[in-house]
Amino acid sequence: MSGLFVLVVDDEPLARRRLIRMLAKLDWVTRVEQAGNVDEAHLIIRASQPDILLLDIQMPGASGFDLLEHLEPPMPVVVFVTAFDHHALRAFEANAVDYLTKPIEPGRFNLAMHRARTAASSHQQAERMSEMQGTIAALRRTLHEQPRLSGCIWVKVRGEHVRIPHADIQRIQAERDFVRIHVSGCSYLHHETLSALEGRLDPEVFIRIHRSSIVRCDAILRLKLAQSAGLIAVLSEGLEIRVGRTFAPSLRKRLLGSSAAGGVIN
Repeated sequence: MSGLFVLVVDDEPLARRRLIRMLAKLDWVTRVEQAGNVDEAHLIIRASQPDILLLDIQMPGASGFDLLEHLEPPMPVVVFVTAFDHHALRAFEANAVDYLTKPIEPGRFNLAMHRARTAASSHQQAERMSEMQGTIAALRRTLHEQPRLSGCIWVKVRGEHVRIPHADIQRIQAERDFVRIHVSGCSYLHHETLSALEGRLDPEVFIRIHRSSIVRCDAILRLKLAQSAGLIAVLSEGLEIRVGRTFAPSLRKRLLGSSAAGGVIN
């Protein structure tokens, strides 16, 4: 089979770079392009007809599902790449050939791409979906179990894996390709992007206040004005964190009506 064209669609530049690096190791992938949103992806697909689509689900403006709903035949083979496990079943209903959860393990990525390559060589969509029934059944079981499993993060520390319950997390800070998870009295460095981790946290408990910071809502004592007319969140531990301008409106809306905002200075 001749070389294949893969389009990577993800709003996170870091996530796109990681996928492109892994694709570079596949000698049967001869062309790779990238898009940061659904509109960009739609234009590339209409102009170039990629063979395989590595598609994020949760993106600003429109989701990966929205992109698929507006595509016309011939459709590319779809592999969803996302942090949101609860979208798995709908992903397969949208005829995705596989589903990868961030952070992506290289072995799991290679398996998904092998399936995508096989699917791209066949025009029998019904047969491909039939082959995936076992995977779909496993995903159904995973989804049913997810509420019990989603309340913690497993972090690798000196060769061991430590369980961090969501209930213990006070804040999370981005550090290049990692995040630092702060709990009472200590912190843990974890290899995952902040956006990917955000998707696994309860939005009723945690809120993103900056592109590099997520905090626990009830850890915010008050908001105060910065010298530059921006906002600063003051946490119960005494730490002050600058609020990003794009996150300030949602933070104000969230806290002004909440008892978590012990005091707000406008």
